[in-house]
Amino acid sequence: MKHAVTAVWVVFLFSIPLWMTDLYILHILISAGIFTVAAMSLNLLLGYTGQLSLGHVAFFGIGAYTSALVSLGFDLELTDTYTFVFAPWPVWTAFMAGIAAAGLFGWLIGKIAFRVRGAYFVIVTISFAEVVRLISLNWLDLTEGPMALNNIPPFSVAVPGLWEQTFYQKLPNYYLMLVVAIVCYVIVRRLVRSRAGRAMIGLRENEALASSVGVDVTRYLVLATVISAAMAGAAGGLYTHYIRIVDPDIFLFIYTVTMVIMVVTGGKGTTAGPVVGGLIFGILPEVLREFASPEVQWVIYGVFMIVIVFFLPQGIVPAVTSWWKARFTAPEGGPGVPEEAR
Repeated sequence: MKHAVTAVWVVFLFSIPLWMTDLYILHILISAGIFTVAAMSLNLLLGYTGQLSLGHVAFFGIGAYTSALVSLGFDLELTDTYTFVFAPWPVWTAFMAGIAAAGLFGWLIGKIAFRVRGAYFVIVTISFAEVVRLISLNWLDLTEGPMALNNIPPFSVAVPGLWEQTFYQKLPNYYLMLVVAIVCYVIVRRLVRSRAGRAMIGLRENEALASSVGVDVTRYLVLATVISAAMAGAAGGLYTHYIRIVDPDIFLFIYTVTMVIMVVTGGKGTTAGPVVGGLIFGILPEVLREFASPEVQWVIYGVFMIVIVFFLPQGIVPAVTSWWKARFTAPEGGPGVPEEAR
């Protein structure tokens, strides 16, 4: 049954551009999908290991900047007599470089930050994000600072001498986003059902107990951080080659807050939660823009989030799942069996 529902959803998502002719709505879906990928990456840390990273946007930005710089090429003056020249790479290899760079920084931060826990870990991640933002703002020779990197090339696919497709239009970008999102979803799903995933969940529930039965705490937390950071880097790469401009504002704290909202309201610790939360809070601001001023938008946005958290403290997906099981799943004794006999 679950596989059938999943297949229906996948077919529905792939069919959207066939009947959705409004390009603005398609743009909203692409943007929401990119931040859904980022929310899925954060959920791996927050939902499955219980570690709250409030600097997660740093990995998103590292993926974006790395992919942009590698695809554009750059000159870096190292000394008065030597300048390092980096020739542009194809966009796909630049995108993979962005993922690798984000994953590498995830490994470094994991090795450092997981020596502490709780509020100290949160402080380390926030500080890291701020340091990366300041570097992007002030390293003018590399990042252009507040002037931004522009004219970033879009994705392209080519068969030498036969065919070439450049993703200038919304349609190919939508399918690219969807494929990346599905790949990330499958990775998270397979990981959390593996031995490593069970170890992560054990650490979330009771770290001392998990450690006492032989779970290597640092190893699995760092593994989760690396995969989470790499996925956030992939979202950043999608963003930068779709928007085709990137500046230090990409490291703003509000983006991390948005990811946390998507994870918590959708249902942290569930594979579908960030998807549901990402779609709701990715599309809701655009819907509100049609009939409300910016100030009213934020009020409605905040009230809606508070209502969800108050009435559905575990998130939308766990609440709907519990309701579905209570409504449509027969009790263990089966229908018609007296309650005393079950």
